[in-house]
Amino acid sequence: MPCSSTPLSAIVQGPHPIQEEKYRTASNGDEDQKYAIARHLPIQISLVLCVASRSSRASWFNLRRMKTDVIILGGGAAGLFCASVAAMRGRQVVVLERSEKVGKKILISGGGRCNFTNLHTRPDNFLTNNPNFTKSALARFTPQDFIALVKKHNIAFHEKKLGQLFCDGSSQEIVEMLLQECAAVTIKAHCEVKSIQKPNEFAVETNQGIFTAPSLVVATGGVSIPKMGATDFGYRVAKQFGLKIIPPKPALVPFTLAHEELQTFSELSGVSVDALVSFGKQKFRENILFTHRGLSGPAILQISSYWNAGQAVSINLLPDENLEEDLGSQSASNMNFSTWLGIHLPHRFAKAWAALYAADKPLRQFHAKELRRIAERLQHWQLTPSGTEGFAKAEVTSGGVDTHELSSKTMEAIKVPGLYFIGEVVDVTGHLGGFNFQWAWASGHAAGQVV
Repeated sequence: MPCSSTPLSAIVQGPHPIQEEKYRTASNGDEDQKYAIARHLPIQISLVLCVASRSSRASWFNLRRMKTDVIILGGGAAGLFCASVAAMRGRQVVVLERSEKVGKKILISGGGRCNFTNLHTRPDNFLTNNPNFTKSALARFTPQDFIALVKKHNIAFHEKKLGQLFCDGSSQEIVEMLLQECAAVTIKAHCEVKSIQKPNEFAVETNQGIFTAPSLVVATGGVSIPKMGATDFGYRVAKQFGLKIIPPKPALVPFTLAHEELQTFSELSGVSVDALVSFGKQKFRENILFTHRGLSGPAILQISSYWNAGQAVSINLLPDENLEEDLGSQSASNMNFSTWLGIHLPHRFAKAWAALYAADKPLRQFHAKELRRIAERLQHWQLTPSGTEGFAKAEVTSGGVDTHELSSKTMEAIKVPGLYFIGEVVDVTGHLGGFNFQWAWASGHAAGQVV
């Protein structure tokens, strides 16, 4: 019976152990016998009606036989590292990567030099609804463990600041290191997953065939930087198997400003100020950077992970100064306020801030109460962002697979044996500075040790 095509979505929905055993023991040369047996496997009706020839039957049989020990979805930092750890234990591992090559986000990280870990990593550096979740994995695979691997591959590196380690060369060195560690791993690029079933083992249907394995690791990342291929696929897999998702939101992301403030500060694009930025109990002392859309820079990116829409962040522009005393001592001065502020802060910013929040007149013309109010505002500048630049500009995604659904020791889903979630797809978000990579290595290692 002729047929124009047999869609991949029409192929097997799950393994049928008894019939598969009959199929495997059938004579290699008797395709009709194999086909007769295979017809009794649980498949969609369209396949039964649309198999046209022995060649199409043979293709289907080949798809059915791609069996391995571990399937890892996603060839990023967590996925590749998990694959290397599992392969070292003698496991047969297949990594399925949707993009044309693995490690794309590694390549662009750290300005192309990959901030691959942080010496000061501890559980407090991570946001999650389950604060104790990260402790086990981080303790069992530390920054020193990853540094040992980097040294083994003779990759030169340096500490930039605050424990942040970067390659002296390029991020490509980290990708190449991971690929060398994955020498025994099968990596399939341009591999799009169409469906996942688990009647017994996991059956992953793709545009390159059907892969089956007792262990499935989801390392597909978050939804940040969609132009790099990020999708919500990992969340959909979790939902398919009944796992709860903490709503994702952009993290480590620039703020946008409302019209009035943007009119003033967009002209300062490129100007940075050392400041202490806080929201609630969280505080970060680093630079803030003015952009054509609002605010960025390390301190802003850090606080954005904690920020709630519609609320103000507090910025201390001069955290090392006793401003009330300093301004009080200038109460008889003929110096204009913006000139005095320009001694302490970048001149362009000082003029803009003075124009928006204080009259630019000689200091002697301010009342003492006014100077106290200005000092208070400089050290407790309440700024309410209009929003963020969203997932397109966010370095990572907060939220994800609820950690209460997973084992903290293995990353395995408590309700679904053999299913693991690692890396950014999980509700664990690190601070800026190499912490998210360390979570990728640690969670990948935890799963790789047991799959």
